Parts: sequence; C-alpha cells; structure tokens
Amino acid sequence: MKILMFSWEYSPISHGGLARHVQDLSESLVEREHTLYIITQGNNNIPREEEINGVNVIRAEEANITANNFVDGILHLNFQLLERAVELQQEVGEFDIIHGHDWLVFWASKVLKHSLKKPLVYTIHATEYGRNQGIYNDMQRYINDLEWYSNFEAWKVIVCSNYMKSEIKGLFQVPDDKIVRIENGVNIDNYRAEYSEEFRKKYASPRENIVFYVGRIVREKGIQVLIQAIPQILHDQPSTKFVIAGKGPHLDNLKRQASYLGVDDRIFFTGFISDEERNKLYRVADLAVFPSLYEPFGIVALEAMATETPVIVGNVGGLAEFVEDGVNGLLVEPGNPQQLAGAVNYLLENKKKGRDMAEHGYRMVSEEYTWDKIAARTEKVYQEVLQEYRDSKWHNKDGMSYIDNDRLYADLKYI
Repeated sequence: MKILMFSWEYSPISHGGLARHVQDLSESLVEREHTLYIITQGNNNIPREEEINGVNVIRAEEANITANNFVDGILHLNFQLLERAVELQQEVGEFDIIHGHDWLVFWASKVLKHSLKKPLVYTIHATEYGRNQGIYNDMQRYINDLEWYSNFEAWKVIVCSNYMKSEIKGLFQVPDDKIVRIENGVNIDNYRAEYSEEFRKKYASPRENIVFYVGRIVREKGIQVLIQAIPQILHDQPSTKFVIAGKGPHLDNLKRQASYLGVDDRIFFTGFISDEERNKLYRVADLAVFPSLYEPFGIVALEAMATETPVIVGNVGGLAEFVEDGVNGLLVEPGNPQQLAGAVNYLLENKKKGRDMAEHGYRMVSEEYTWDKIAARTEKVYQEVLQEYRDSKWHNKDGMSYIDNDRLYADLKYI
C-alpha cells in the first residue's frame, strides 16, 4: 500500500508529541511492507528530501512571507505542503490513502483528497475546545471549525482514547461508526539510558529526591498545580528538587509563580532538552508527575513507564484509561495541589511501592502498547477504507457527471 501522510511536524522538527507519534507509526507501517511518504514543514538547515528508517520524508520550503498571525502562517504552510504533494505524485504515481494529522494540515489534505479522488483518513490528536475548556475568540473558533471540517471530510477518524471519541462525537456530531479508537504507543528502545550518579549531581545531591516533569509548557498540562503543591511537598520532604523540562508560552508565568511562592530555588526550568537528556532524567528521577487538566491520551506517562519511573498523573482524559490507581501509578484529582502533594510525599516516603508500580507499568507498556500492534490496527483501517472506497460511486470518476445533486449529497456520508 502506498500511503501519503501530512504532518505539521516530523523529526528533527518537534513541538510536542505529534512528531514522535507520526514517526513511530510511519516506521512501523514500513516494517509491515507499506510505502510511506511524509510531507511536512522544513527549514534551511535540514534536507528537503531524505529517507529515515525506510520512511520517505519530503519537507516543504519555508514561505518567504511574514504571516499576519499563527493561523495565516499555517495556511501558507499548507500551500507549500500541497505544492510538494503535487510534485511527489507526478514523480511516484498515485497513492492509495491520504492520512492527515490534526487541523494544521487540513487544507492540504482536503485539496489533495478531492483533486486525486483518493480516500482521506484523519487522526485527531486533541481539540481546541478541549485545550482551552471552551472557545473564546475568533482564532479558536476558526481552529474549531477546521477540526469539524476535517472530521466531515475524513472517511474514517482515528482517535487515541475513549475520552477523545466522546469529545469529538459531542463537539462535531461525528457518527459513532466513523470513529476508530487506536491508542498511542512507545518504542521502549527509544527510552533506554544508563544510570549516572555524575549526571544526577547536575540537579540534586545524593541525599535529595528528584521530581520530574517533561512536556509542553502550556496551561492544560497543569504544571502550575505542581508548583502550587511544592510548599506542601517541601514541608514533609525538604530534600527534594523539581526538574521541569520543555518549552512553551506558559513558562514565564510559571517562573513568576515559583518566585512568588518562594520555591524558585528548588526548581530547574531546563527549557527544551534532547531525547538523550530526557532519558537520563527519567533514569535518575525518583518519580515523574503529569498533573494534566486536559489530556486526550497522555503519551508522556507511557514514556515514563517505559523507563520504569513511578508516575503520578491527573485523573483526566486518556490518562485515566491506562493508569490504574495504586497498581501502575497514582491518579490525583485535576487542579488539586493538596492531593498532588500528598501523592508525591507518599511515593517519596514509600519508594518500594513506587518501584512495584513502575514494574507493573513497564510490563503493561511492553506487552500492550507496542507500535507493531498499533500499526496493525491502523493498517486494518486503511484496508477497510480502501474496500469501501472501491465499492463506492465516488470512486467511479467517469460516472460523477450523471449523478444528480440529491444523490451526490446522499453519497457524501460515505466520504
């Protein structure tokens, strides 16, 4: 099968978990003997075309135009992505499936679908409504509309959790039989690191604990709740350091909050870190905390489990579907710093219990959340879509002219 994917980000350009997801999925589909082309954004520092672990990565050139805002910049990018897709189709021939990821690549995905008359599969990783707990301005409304539109245009919609399935059904009135739940996964080999006391000393003394967060620095990740919990944690566990890794628009607010609470000297804000640095931090941390307020899935918790690090997570969204409280991690009420502090102190005081939970988590990840299983389920979606497509009137390009409007709109429910 020849598959064309659109993704806003792909390694080495990475703004969050989307790049990792698309890369792991693509490489696993290649291992199942499919041909994969990824069209994504590029820059002047990386090749326009290269093969990475069997995946053909095609990068668009940067537009030499200053956009008025972020949304306009994404629209410019879609023109660039579409240009590369047309060039690629002329070089390698037709594709079987088009697969888009999130609203950021919607316009390129839609135009190519209708231009080539090929079926479109779409993965919704999160929603603008969910991230902001509502729609409050014109930009958010525009993004929300594109998310609705991508669900409408897709033959099948893939989501990562039952929580997300319920969310898009409620927000966008997507029929139940159009949605397929396929969880995210991790490649354990990508998270291996040796323990290093010298590395640990960069962040804490041998007698100090390390509590670790890694991810985007945005409000919905609940990092502000962790900082609110730090005074209570330090009251019971004064020899504790906190490492907060990542970048995002909420960083300055968090630094001000830490200073106001008088705990800024106990926190390392590392900024962006490499995968190697992340793996080493997991290896030396006593526990990892992800106190999300909104989380469609929560792949960072799986990553922590893959490194056998005890985890504490917000009892929300997809996290609540695979973290079993007291078995492979601890669940806390979202937005509750007192409960979060209690959970952190409990694990710091009961490290054997933490190790037992980490072992359960590692076993679950290694058995149930492999990319080979995820790729096999995605492959099944492609096969079902292709069969329906071949049986549909939409596939009969020559016959489109004699279908009247009423019949055409009736057929759109299958597209």
